[in-house]
Amino acid sequence: MDLLLQHGRPASTTGRSEKEIAVYDYLDSLSVSYDRIDHEAADTMEACAAVDKALAPATICKNLLLCNTQQTSFYLLMIREDKKFKTKEISGQIGSARLSFAPGQYMEDFLNTSPGSLSVMGLIFDTGKNVKLLIDEDVLKAEYFGCHPCINTSSIRLRVCDLLEKFLPAVKHGYLPVVLS
Repeated sequence: MDLLLQHGRPASTTGRSEKEIAVYDYLDSLSVSYDRIDHEAADTMEACAAVDKALAPATICKNLLLCNTQQTSFYLLMIREDKKFKTKEISGQIGSARLSFAPGQYMEDFLNTSPGSLSVMGLIFDTGKNVKLLIDEDVLKAEYFGCHPCINTSSIRLRVCDLLEKFLPAVKHGYLPVVLS
């Protein structure tokens, strides 16, 4: 797979989804600099290997939508790709009962995205503030991170400081740092 790293939004929006363009519009409105790669659908971490290499030195994140047993509290977990989600580790840190993966419908309802495309960028659509953001401390220590722009046929790289200082305040979401082994 020959991947071309490009700076900023695509020159043409033809064939691109509204939600993907909404992400680029939002980042541009905040003067957030980002690099982008277009690629075949990559809905698993294995399928993202070549993309990850092209986005280096970005820390590539797995993004997991979690919920409590009653499905009344929802969390978007940004975890470094080489780590595993362990409910016991997270639950104790955030003071929640056992967490599990949220049904895919909640990704659509709250974040306007689908399984395989989940990303922190979906918070632009969470106007009801239904989702709390949890970020792996190792992601927070990185200079750059990579994610999808709410569609799994493109990936973007941006600075962690832009996420924390520009993006999250603009979407009116905070975050909780979490420690994962």
